[in-house]
Amino acid sequence: MMKTKDKILSKALELFNDKGYNNITTRHIAAELNISAGNLHYHFRHSEDLIKILFSELTLKMDELLKQMKKTEDKTLDDLYQFTYSICRIFYSYRFIFINFIDILNQNPDIKASYEGINFSRKEEFQQIFSDLQKSNIFQKDVPHFIIDGLVEQIFIIADNWLTHNRLILKLGQKEAIHHYTLLQMNLFYPILNKEQQKLYEEQYIQQS
Repeated sequence: MMKTKDKILSKALELFNDKGYNNITTRHIAAELNISAGNLHYHFRHSEDLIKILFSELTLKMDELLKQMKKTEDKTLDDLYQFTYSICRIFYSYRFIFINFIDILNQNPDIKASYEGINFSRKEEFQQIFSDLQKSNIFQKDVPHFIIDGLVEQIFIIADNWLTHNRLILKLGQKEAIHHYTLLQMNLFYPILNKEQQKLYEEQYIQQS
């Protein structure tokens, strides 16, 4: 049976995602769970405490995903696709964080400091993964370093902002949004794929979509 603390976190995530971070208070969450505000505050004194834990959950899920990808030997194009798809799926599950990103960072200095540190370490992890893809002959071996560095930054920009773009422009549901933005990210890799991998990519992912 789910503990009260876990129920509160689950309901908070649901409401933040559906209604927006700035529109939900601890009282809203308590009312949805049919518990008193005092009961909720026994577990979480402020909504910021909920945000910190949800941000930590997101970070841990990304850590595990990166760990699995880094230890995968002889990486394939499908490994790269599944990795990219899984990132989009995780981000969608915590979409309020990205849609309300600036407000959350401004109101939570601890999260802001954590994000800055994570951003730096993530770049190194992605560069290692891309290096492995070159060794596995998925990426071309003679790609200039500035292209790889720029690719990492482009990925981060899209990853941090695609949920806002979808909310404002495309308005796709969960399944369609994750599929669409996975391919949008994957398309960034196309120019540096080997020729046979480009053909495979078109056959497996573009013509099937």
